[in-house]
Amino acid sequence: MTVLLVDVANTVGARPDGWWRDRAGATARLLDRLALLPGSDVVGPDGAPVPVTALVAVVEGRARDVAAPPGLRLVRAPGSGDDALAAVAADLVEGDDDLLVVTADRELRSRLPAAARTAGPGWLLGVADAAAADRAADADEVQDRSP
Repeated sequence: MTVLLVDVANTVGARPDGWWRDRAGATARLLDRLALLPGSDVVGPDGAPVPVTALVAVVEGRARDVAAPPGLRLVRAPGSGDDALAAVAADLVEGDDDLLVVTADRELRSRLPAAARTAGPGWLLGVADAAAADRAADADEVQDRSP
């Protein structure tokens, strides 16, 4: 059982898709895709299955005011997103679940508890894309069976 803790600003910034023109909108779109992951098994960064029990997303700056989609916990950093993420990681590592932190920030990774595993945003974006594609395929299949 794994809790994903996501550095949202770092993950949004990993894909040059124009996010800088609308940080809040890019964050909302990412969170909608990430909300598909809790309760599913995904292929982990090492190729092994990862049963995602929960997803915690840390947002900061202009993205702090985005709506939290159902299915994930949103932490609104009052200041530094890195400080908030490190504090949340310290709390989460105390639980029974495995903690997988998603960030490419090396300095932030050095501040995480030793028990936390890490993965890069590219891995998470791939997993989220696959989940969204699966959801779309399921919707198409249901529509094809409609009278």
